[in-house]
Amino acid sequence: MHAVHESHDVDLQGLDLNLLVVLDALLSTRSVTEAARRLHLSQSATSHALARLREALGDALLVRGRGGLTPTVRAQQMAAPVKVALEAVREAVARPRPFDPLTARRGFTVGGADYSEFVLLPALMRRMGAAAPGIDIAIHIGGAELTDDLTDGACDLGIGVDRSTHDRPGIRTRALFAERLVCVVRKDHPALARRWTPQRFAAMDHALIAPGGRPGGAVDLALAELGLQRRVALMTPHFLAAPFVVAQTDLVLTLPERVALAFAAVVPLVVVPPPLPLPGFSIVLLWHERTHDDPAHRWLRQQIAELAAPARGARRR
Repeated sequence: MHAVHESHDVDLQGLDLNLLVVLDALLSTRSVTEAARRLHLSQSATSHALARLREALGDALLVRGRGGLTPTVRAQQMAAPVKVALEAVREAVARPRPFDPLTARRGFTVGGADYSEFVLLPALMRRMGAAAPGIDIAIHIGGAELTDDLTDGACDLGIGVDRSTHDRPGIRTRALFAERLVCVVRKDHPALARRWTPQRFAAMDHALIAPGGRPGGAVDLALAELGLQRRVALMTPHFLAAPFVVAQTDLVLTLPERVALAFAAVVPLVVVPPPLPLPGFSIVLLWHERTHDDPAHRWLRQQIAELAAPARGARRR
């Protein structure tokens, strides 16, 4: 004959998990009175909870014995797993611990173009080294939309040009700084001998930084309004190479002022105001709603915002 095993599966959806808190207290105290006192419940409420547990689990769980309640074999088997599970739940719902940047050990992924790296990364890493030596920063160069990478979790923060496409559900933004466009040429460029006009500017050979790999931009639109067109002799997606090329050629390059001033300090370039009005742009910090209240994320966002304040005393030559 085959032994018959009685099955008593428990449906967690129908089980009040607060009953496990009562079971843990009963197993620890072996007393309804002491368990009730520990849980700030009445004795009748505690006894009722035990009765519901017995019915749900199909076991007496605790029976009267010498000196108090005695756990059944089933209850003994449950004691340690229940305690571990309750501790895990308490840990999961506990308030976040205060964030201490000096002792924190974690990493953040920041999305953006190399312009953002160039402008903000040196100062950010100096501050991390002093204030948060255990925090690592990884730069993520993703798709065309930072908001997609933030939504998908590919990056924790984004730094980019303020655009209407950032107005998406779950995405938050904070203004960092405003930027304007200027021109750079090599120091002994022949065009420096005469006043720049839109016509002379359009007749020069231009370099274009196009991070998305697409021709055209603010300069082309501004020239087109005057019925003018320029020749782009060099188009590159990166900010790094173009200023060095311009320093050794007759090309003119239009780029953000912060980048121009930084390169002009180390490369033989002259920063020149454009001879026609060009629109500026704003740089914003982006993050997803799910990280908004995390203390570590809040701290890092504040550091970036402080470092992004416009530089004082920087002037074009």
